[in-house]
Amino acid sequence: MMAKTAKPAQAPGVDLADYDLGELKGLLFEVGQAIKERQRRDVAEARERIITIARGAGLPAEKLLDGAAVLPRYRNPDDASQTWSGRGRQPKWVADALAGGRTLDQLKF
Repeated sequence: MMAKTAKPAQAPGVDLADYDLGELKGLLFEVGQAIKERQRRDVAEARERIITIARGAGLPAEKLLDGAAVLPRYRNPDDASQTWSGRGRQPKWVADALAGGRTLDQLKF
């Protein structure tokens, strides 16, 4: 598959220098929304292609795409309702515990 060539950063015939700050911020917001919508649509289309391929192979595609929940590995000793799987950004209570001298091993349950 051949890589697409990058489009110019600015649309032909559009001079952004002619816009005031408010207009530029408005454009930035609209572009951000358009990017989010394009990403959402691309993910949905990819998901549908995966499901079609998996069904063609006799596989339960929906289960492949759901992803299993990751069980928590760490618990806040001061509030047992607060847990963390160890993935992603550390919750504030973990960062506070580490800053207070505790180790992740001490927070495991």
